[in-house]
Amino acid sequence: MDNIYLLMLVALTILAVLDIVVGVSNDAINFLNSAIGSKALPVKTIMIVASLGIFVGAVYSSGLMEVARKGIFVPSQFSFEEIMVIFMAVMITDILLLDFFNTLGLPTSTTVSIVFNLFGAAIVMSLIKISASDSQTIADLGQYINTKKAIEIITGIFLSVFIAFSVGALVQWISRLIFTFQYEKKIKNFGALFGGVALTAILYFIFMKGLKGTPYYKDMKGVIEGNEILIILGGFVLFTLLSYLFQKITKKSILLVVIGVGTFGLALAFSGNDLVNFIGVPMAAYHSYEAWSGSGIDPALFTMEVLDAKMPAQPYLLFIAGGIMVVTLWFSKKAKTVAETEISLSRQGEGREKFEPNMLSRGIVKGTTWLSNAVSVIIPESTQAKINASFEKPTDEAVTLSQNPDAPAFDMIRASVNLMVAGVLISIATTMKLPLSTTYVTFMVAMGASLADRAWGRESAVYRVAGVLNVIGGWFFTAFAALIAAGTVAFLIHWNKEVMIPILLLLTAILLVRNYLSHKKKSTTSIDPKSLKKHESSTVQGIILESADNISNVVSRSNKIYTEVLNGLATENKKSLKKSKKGVDKLEQEIEELRDNIFYFIKNLDETSVRGSNFYITILAYLTDVAQSLEFISKKSYKHINNEHKKLRYSQIKDLKEVDQSLSALLIEIEEVFNSKKFERISYVLSRKEELLGLLSTKIHTQIERTRTEESSPKNTTLYFNILLETKDLVTSIMNLMEEYYSSYKKE
Repeated sequence: MDNIYLLMLVALTILAVLDIVVGVSNDAINFLNSAIGSKALPVKTIMIVASLGIFVGAVYSSGLMEVARKGIFVPSQFSFEEIMVIFMAVMITDILLLDFFNTLGLPTSTTVSIVFNLFGAAIVMSLIKISASDSQTIADLGQYINTKKAIEIITGIFLSVFIAFSVGALVQWISRLIFTFQYEKKIKNFGALFGGVALTAILYFIFMKGLKGTPYYKDMKGVIEGNEILIILGGFVLFTLLSYLFQKITKKSILLVVIGVGTFGLALAFSGNDLVNFIGVPMAAYHSYEAWSGSGIDPALFTMEVLDAKMPAQPYLLFIAGGIMVVTLWFSKKAKTVAETEISLSRQGEGREKFEPNMLSRGIVKGTTWLSNAVSVIIPESTQAKINASFEKPTDEAVTLSQNPDAPAFDMIRASVNLMVAGVLISIATTMKLPLSTTYVTFMVAMGASLADRAWGRESAVYRVAGVLNVIGGWFFTAFAALIAAGTVAFLIHWNKEVMIPILLLLTAILLVRNYLSHKKKSTTSIDPKSLKKHESSTVQGIILESADNISNVVSRSNKIYTEVLNGLATENKKSLKKSKKGVDKLEQEIEELRDNIFYFIKNLDETSVRGSNFYITILAYLTDVAQSLEFISKKSYKHINNEHKKLRYSQIKDLKEVDQSLSALLIEIEEVFNSKKFERISYVLSRKEELLGLLSTKIHTQIERTRTEESSPKNTTLYFNILLETKDLVTSIMNLMEEYYSSYKKE
């Protein structure tokens, strides 16, 4: 039926809105992270500036709309029916893929996604046409795919990774060499020149070069062309003078202006380059439908030469799209999740690392360390000393592992470089009508600048490099997944449009809602009320009071884990034992984070707080012992059941239940002591130590007798002894912890 295409067009319009929402959620990091990470401006100011940039940038998008129509495939080789199938497959796949990455909190490229979606859908549709032809073979695929342009686009996208990283690192290294980390004084003297260079670069490439992609360029063409050098020199003089006056009049750093203008410029460049990723395909579909609907020709016979022609820009549609982007920017919670990844990887100070190191990241760090040592042999020591002096960080600031929410992740010099370099590179690509990946460029500029700024020290390098590799790996996955998924969806739609389109749209809606609810649940529980808290007090009394909640927390969770393990053993419940193992791993990780904080805790102490640090270290050691005992018991129990060994005998289970009841009663008592902070009651807890250890010794002796007379399973006997002996260690660690608290409490 003919109206199926009108319904497809309506669906594509709705999908375009959804694509903008999920796309902006992913790409908001591109223009917000530098300003947010440096804390140079209030968040509301940053959002307003970025919103204005998006609106202006929407006008610049019209030149790039050609990519969606004819950049990947040859339109004249496809009928209207086939083109609509391609476009529908691209939009459905693009939304699901971007939303998947948003939910994971990983930045991916909307440009790579749309390009490889188009590529995959067009290839499958071409193969379908070739298979239906008697004269064509797979060798004729080049007639359908715009191979030269596609290779140019794909090469440009991936080449941008290397270029962005290298340029970002070079510019940041030079900037830091000149201004150092104590840049306040030098900015007063040379800030006007820095402001002149930065603002000229940003504004020239964005406004002058960016105008070439718009229909408004012809009105200014006579003034601009041939006078580029004069415009650059005039701009430099003007902006240097304005920067000087700004600093003199306001007594504030020109870096604030550079970051503000840079955020505006990068938002504008993002909108100008990436809007095509969201609405280019639906707009091409609209032009296709418009051409076909008045022709009276069968949709399977109407070829799409019309897409080869340059289409007139429709500014009102671009502004509507820009408006949706702005609304998403203000209200998307997923954008904040994605932003955390880049900020954590480029953070100047230490902190909790989001990614675990792997073999490749270790190899890269080892190789670059060796290369750095080799280069240092060549460079004279006096030169090295001068360079190192520029990279010395301030030592008068308090050191902390957990970054204060109000503390910047990096300074304004780095933020300015990130914005300036990324904005210029993206604007150059936009001028050349290349759909450069803004995510690749901004992310790799930030990573290159971080490396040059020595943010990746020996303490954090393997974690940061692993994070970068994870993100880059995600980009390649995006390309591969888009290619395969879009091709599959195109095949399904072509097979039966009337059936598959409603099914696929319903599936898309279900997955979007599911991911939204999943992310909402995850974000509301991201701060676990049951997680362990770091201590800030420096006195023993302060630490005793502050850590009471942690001890109660550990004791409560230990009680629950121990009981669940024994119940899982008794019922041979592998799922329950696996859950207990995960609970122990989480507890160990939280205790490890507290141990990681020891250096920073002690570093911030004054000379009178030595007792406080000794107490803090001691209780962490006992907490670690508790977690290790639980880990041993849970892993041995899981391994026994997972290997399908014999179930524990009834008498063994009965004895373990008796131990569990006694231990549980003790742990509940300890939990109440620390919840009520009535530490004098610890003496009662300590008085029960020998009773519980005596019970464990009795059970061990009983099992020895059983083993000699009736026990027939060596695996059961080994597991049973392991649990009882490790339970003794667990009780000893808990009692040592109680003794430390009680003796320290009495001394105060």
